[in-house]
Amino acid sequence: MTHRPGVLIIVENLPVPLDRRVWQEAHALHRHGWEVSVICPKAHGYTKGYELIDGIHVHRHGLPFEATGKLGFVLEYAAALVGEFVLACRIKATRGFDVIQACNPPDDIFLVAGFFKLLFGTRFIFDHHDPVPEMFLAKFGRAGWLHRATLLAERCTLKLADHVVTTSEALRRIAVERGGRDPQDVTLVRSGLDLDHVPAVAPVPALRHGAAHLLLYVGVMGAQDGVDRLLRALQVLIRRGRTDVHLALAGAGPEFEPMQALARELGVAGYCTFHGYLTGLPFFELLATADLGVCPDPPNAYNDKISMNKLMEYMAFRLPVVQFGLTEDCAIAGGAGLTAPGSDPADLAGRIAELLDDPDRRRRMGAIGRERVERLFDWRRQVRAYLQVYDTVLAGRPAVLAR
Repeated sequence: MTHRPGVLIIVENLPVPLDRRVWQEAHALHRHGWEVSVICPKAHGYTKGYELIDGIHVHRHGLPFEATGKLGFVLEYAAALVGEFVLACRIKATRGFDVIQACNPPDDIFLVAGFFKLLFGTRFIFDHHDPVPEMFLAKFGRAGWLHRATLLAERCTLKLADHVVTTSEALRRIAVERGGRDPQDVTLVRSGLDLDHVPAVAPVPALRHGAAHLLLYVGVMGAQDGVDRLLRALQVLIRRGRTDVHLALAGAGPEFEPMQALARELGVAGYCTFHGYLTGLPFFELLATADLGVCPDPPNAYNDKISMNKLMEYMAFRLPVVQFGLTEDCAIAGGAGLTAPGSDPADLAGRIAELLDDPDRRRRMGAIGRERVERLFDWRRQVRAYLQVYDTVLAGRPAVLAR
């Protein structure tokens, strides 16, 4: 009887199936003959401790709160680590697993993976989504012992992993240069949409709230994500007489309520809607209705190195993109993006107005974006490299491919 390999994926940043990349990875492995278990937090409406979804075992642990300050992050990560370890032990004792995949942030999941690697020889794959040391500096603005701790955790994770999967070229360089990994042990797998599972959706005019143009922001709302700059850019547009716009914000995070308060303070609350996290048809309808997508993430060492999921989603729906001059964003968007010249909200507002006044240019940029997604970033292309990592790590014990 052929052994059916098992994998345990641990992710703390978002629950599944809300975390699109992790959920696509889980589906890819399941379709190719793996027994897939996922550990994630209870958050954003996903509160069941256990669910079997599409044949994938989803285990969720509680978190006491969503952290904001330094101490809060330490406590949140510690609580999550305990929950992950307890659930991993339970899964090991029941279904078992051959591989642990840790998805950051944070970088402390290596402690769980290291325990099982030492005792059972479990293989360890690190799915590197974010440079946590740079994220720490972007959030808190100065170094210290906690920043040094993030560098140590990153180094331990990169050293312990049997293979590293990264979402951007910058993270690949970190693995090689900061983590000392052989380039052959690092694989780039972009976070593209699976276009086979993106339905044809008609625009929903009601989402415009009577405005001629709908601007869209998708993603997490944290200190480093620039939503405050986007709201200030909206204020600039309105003050310049652009009352024909409405801003839809789909996402949440520690800055969700503060950003709602800021919108009221700036006098733009009537020109924007905070939808929270959306999935499925409501999410796709928002993308189908918008005129352009905005990536307001400000220039810094963190944002410059990461691959933005929202950028891929905008491009897949033929939305032109306005962004700041981030290296990875500009490389992905190509001709689908229009870069603000500085880092000020007024710079962002100027570029948004420029595109709103040129519908032909918006259509051309949208077509370029869609073509780039289909040719370069479609998950159906990325998944081949991802599955090859697993075959390589198992070293002679590849998955039983589903026919």
